[in-house]
Amino acid sequence: MNNTLLEAVKTLLTETFDGPEKNESWYTEAKPGSGIFGTLDRLSAEEASIPIQGTTIAAHTDHTRYYLWVANTYMKGEKPNSNWEESWKITSVDEMTWQRFKDELDMEYKTLLEKIETLDAIDEQTSNGLCGTLAHSAYHLGAIRQMVKVIKVPSETTK
Repeated sequence: MNNTLLEAVKTLLTETFDGPEKNESWYTEAKPGSGIFGTLDRLSAEEASIPIQGTTIAAHTDHTRYYLWVANTYMKGEKPNSNWEESWKITSVDEMTWQRFKDELDMEYKTLLEKIETLDAIDEQTSNGLCGTLAHSAYHLGAIRQMVKVIKVPSETTK
């Protein structure tokens, strides 16, 4: 890959999902565990199932996974049969389902990063799709982190 936009998207997606490196950040909290995966790994299935303002962290997680799946499907040159409402119907998860949600999110994220690595030049639709994926994922990271503040006492969120 020799494209500065793709490099930037990859860097920011990595920060969004894996968290910042070396306590340096472009936009998230500059400490380890500030990305989606670090945030989700500190939550039990019970915590991920607590309803806050009509939704759950589990639903945000699956919705983010679903969005990445749609993006990956488009990047394969296919048109997905999407049903956005389904991911928002999740009200509770058990530990096994919660782990599966996190694993599937990780798989879709890694698939996207691998696809970005194969690109050199991109058209406007792909550029918009990648930037949209970054913005969408960053939005859900922020939403999830705010929800964590509601369900965890302050000393627990800093662990």
